[in-house]
Amino acid sequence: MDSILSIQNLVKKYGNMTAVDGISLEIPRGSFFGFLGPNGAGKSTTINCIIGVGRITSGSIVVNGHDVVKDYREARRQIGISPQEFNTDFFGKPEDIIDAMAGYHGIPKNIRKERTEELLEKFDLLPHRAKKFNELSGGLKRRVILARALVSNPDLLILDEPTAGVDVEQRHDLWRYFKELNDAGKTIILTSHYLEEVELLCKEIAIINKGKIVAQGSKESFIKNGQTLEQRYLAITKGETY
Repeated sequence: MDSILSIQNLVKKYGNMTAVDGISLEIPRGSFFGFLGPNGAGKSTTINCIIGVGRITSGSIVVNGHDVVKDYREARRQIGISPQEFNTDFFGKPEDIIDAMAGYHGIPKNIRKERTEELLEKFDLLPHRAKKFNELSGGLKRRVILARALVSNPDLLILDEPTAGVDVEQRHDLWRYFKELNDAGKTIILTSHYLEEVELLCKEIAIINKGKIVAQGSKESFIKNGQTLEQRYLAITKGETY
């Protein structure tokens, strides 16, 4: 299997508390991978370790052949992240927010401008390019954050609750964007509490609970015998037989 992300025996502790307890995952290149779990299960901690925000206690993470500790800069270049929280300048314009991230990645000015224009067009943001971020609807804000995550053309895209606070119509628009990106070869890791979107979009799924991977497999393996992903998820995280 050609893995774009390899996590081996990852442990993350905060003092005496173990947030992630020896998990291992292989994310196939080009997959749409659902990473699920209750609040406090270890999802965000794992993601923080992948992107280098959280210091690994033990184990290893390799992104596209680059160790996230030994080769942090190159590993980070492989990843785009669309976080759940809007961690941007609320008074900034979409075109400036995207351009600034391109500059952070060291993209030359002339290429930054071209790349920014491409992304504004791709995500239907041209009419909103000069508005303040805080004036945009929830769905438009999500598009800006998604465009920002893609400005460096990363091989791995992490979507952390990417449709939170978005109305039904704009959620469907975002799903369409995600599908197009994955169809074009982008590997996507999706965390979401909207299990219907995970069932719709993802090909592989892993569930983490209390810091451990408690179930993993193809989407079909989770929804066999007529059950929905939500039914299986609830049974698994509550420790019931499934």
